[in-house]
This record gives sequence, structure tokens and C-alpha cells, in this order.
Amino acid sequence: MSNVTFQPFTPSGTIQAPPSKSDVHRAVICAALSGGVCTISPVALSEDIRATIGCAQALGASVHLDGDVLTVDGSRMFENRSAVLDCRESGSTLRFFIPVAAAGGIDAVFTGSGRLPERPIGIYTDALPEKGVTCTTEGGLPLRISGRLQSGVYHIPGDVSSQFITGLLFALPLLSGDSDIILTSPVQSAGYINMTIRTMSKFGIEIDMTDKGWHIRGKQHYIPTDYTTDGDWSQAAFFLTAAAVGGEVTVNGCNIDSSQGDRRIAALLREFGAEAEQDGGTITVRRAPLHAITIDAAQIPDLVPVLAVCACFAEGTTRITNAARLRIKESDRLCSTAALLNALGGKAEELPDGLLITGVGQLQGGFADGCNDHRIVMAAATCAANCGSTITCSDAWSINKSYPDFYEAYRRIQGSATID
Repeated sequence: MSNVTFQPFTPSGTIQAPPSKSDVHRAVICAALSGGVCTISPVALSEDIRATIGCAQALGASVHLDGDVLTVDGSRMFENRSAVLDCRESGSTLRFFIPVAAAGGIDAVFTGSGRLPERPIGIYTDALPEKGVTCTTEGGLPLRISGRLQSGVYHIPGDVSSQFITGLLFALPLLSGDSDIILTSPVQSAGYINMTIRTMSKFGIEIDMTDKGWHIRGKQHYIPTDYTTDGDWSQAAFFLTAAAVGGEVTVNGCNIDSSQGDRRIAALLREFGAEAEQDGGTITVRRAPLHAITIDAAQIPDLVPVLAVCACFAEGTTRITNAARLRIKESDRLCSTAALLNALGGKAEELPDGLLITGVGQLQGGFADGCNDHRIVMAAATCAANCGSTITCSDAWSINKSYPDFYEAYRRIQGSATID
């Protein structure tokens, strides 16, 4: 286990947003289901993307990376009638591929590592047996499925994870009959569902929104296409927030028209009081006096750790609500975010569904537990943009899960990251 030490710094510089991990996940699956050859670019190989590629290959797809261009050949998809799908630590990979494999009638075993075997899959183990799929599990992973998914009406809660809805959206157009997804509770992280529908449309699949959810016509066909990915607003948020609390940073490749919910980071930093200017795909954020705000995180859960960092430097007390789902991520992110800030001299209090953060002006530095969580480690790096002393954080390489080049980009905005 490696530690990483961040020196106090003044953020300054220009970087390129990495390819959106969420967008790449979706494009790889659509390409694999197309029955032909597709290219996807740009692509960066995080551990989560490696997991999705590996699962597509396990189901018969051929995948090859040349530079930042990924070529996917789906001509042999589902030829492997049985498969083991190692989802590593990727919740997206797991929840996307369960119904996809079921739609292909594959006898599949899903495995994973880290906290993934503990993360909820009960929505599928409740819903899929009613639609022809046998699910065998002792409560988590490994999960074995057999049988072929049937079309029909799926009643799905919207407040556990949008990933379950996305998985069904991928699978249901492949079936012989029409299907409906009916929400039994309000949907959270709706931006990710919109991203799924938008990506699928590029591959020729039509999804119809209804008053209660979505109608999915059966007997549709994914069409091979060459796909260009969005820049990742979730990852850009760390650099933009560093600028808001300590300097000035420009990030290129941030599509303001993106379906990523996390594009809201620009508006939220403005609400805190920072200067944020968008010009096409370029956004520049500058430090300015910050004040506390109230944040409903229902649609932007991944931004909570970095928004909590921003709140440390805002006058007053910031309240973050509707974030209970963060307790079942790579770490209990409400607990780990509060622990990070408090360890560095901040003042954060856990709520059942969120956080209260009182601004302290400047953090003191010290040691923080990264909790083997990529977003906690990157949040620690952001704290160094306005800190009185060095920050040392455990689990330095957990960033590989989503953003292997994070430290390189961090250094380009004058940050210092030393790994031992």
C-alpha cells in the first residue's frame, strides 16, 4: 500500500479533461452489441474500463486499443454460451452486464473485488427471475445467472442506482417483444440515464420516455458506428475546485451540452462565489471569496467529496443532502469524506443522507485515510490548493480505478504528488 504526499500549492495552468469513463462504458457495450466493427475515441484505460472491456471479451467481442482509439468487433458477441465476467471493482460494469448477458441467454458467473461483492444487486435478483432468468447468489457476488431474459413490464426503484435502469435499457431492445420500465420511486442520477439513451441513439436504438419511465421497443438492432467520447466533468471537477479555492485553472474538452449531470460543477462553483467562465468546450475557474450554499446531491453523487472540499473554504456552513447512496460506494463516502476533512483541520459532520461542512478558511494538513477510494484520494489532492502544510494520504494508486493519469494532470496545474 502506497502513500501519496501533496505539497501546498497555487493552482495555475491548462489541462485537457480525460475521456468520460461513464461515456466509454456505454460506448463499449453498444459497440459490442452492434454485431460489427466500431471505433471509440478518445479512450483512457482506467481499471473500471478494463473491467468493461474484459466482460465484453468474455461474451465474445474482440477489443483492441491503439493509442487512444479503441476498436470493438461485436461480430461474435454471445457466441460464448457460458462465461465468467470479472467486474473487478466496477459497479457500472456489473450492473450493466447482468441484463445484457441475460438477453443473450448466457450462462454467466459474475465476480468482483474490493467492496463490489457487497454492493446491492437485489433489484435484479428480485426482477429477473420473473422474466425467465435464474439468479443464484448468497446475497452478493459471485452471482450466477442462466436462462434468457423475457420482455415485459419491469417495476424498478429509481433511488438505489441508475445503473440498474441503464443495464435494462441496454438489454431490452434486443428482445422479441416490447418492454416498459416503470419507476416505483423518483429517479436519482437522471443524467446518467440520459447519457445512456443518448449513446444508444448514436448506435441506432430508440428509447421512448413515458410518464412513469421508459418504453422500449423490441427487435431493435444496434448499428456499428464510430463514436467520439465526451470529456469527463466528474474528473475535471477536482481541478476546477482546486482553482476555486486557490488559484486559476483552465480545462479543455468540457462539453457544456453533455448529458453528464456533473457538468453542474461549473454552476455550483459560481454559486459558492468563484469565477467560472465557459467558452465552447473550455472552462476557466478563478479563486474568489466563497460563501456557504445548500446542495441537493440527488443527481450529482460523484461530486460530493470535491464539493465538500470547496465548502471547507467557504464562509458559513454548507449543507449537502440526498446523498445516502454514497454509503455503498468504494467506501462509505459520507463517512470517508467527513473523516478526510476533519483529519486535515476541517469541520465536517455526517448526516444520515449528507454532510454539514463549516468553513475554516484554510486547512492545516496532516495524514488522511484514502479508504481505497479514488475520489477520496483525489479530493485530498484538491485540499492542498489551500493548505498550511503537507497532506499525506494512503491508497495512492486507487486513482487507477477511474483516472490513471490524475497525478500527471495534477502536476500540470503546479500540484506536487510524491508517492512512496
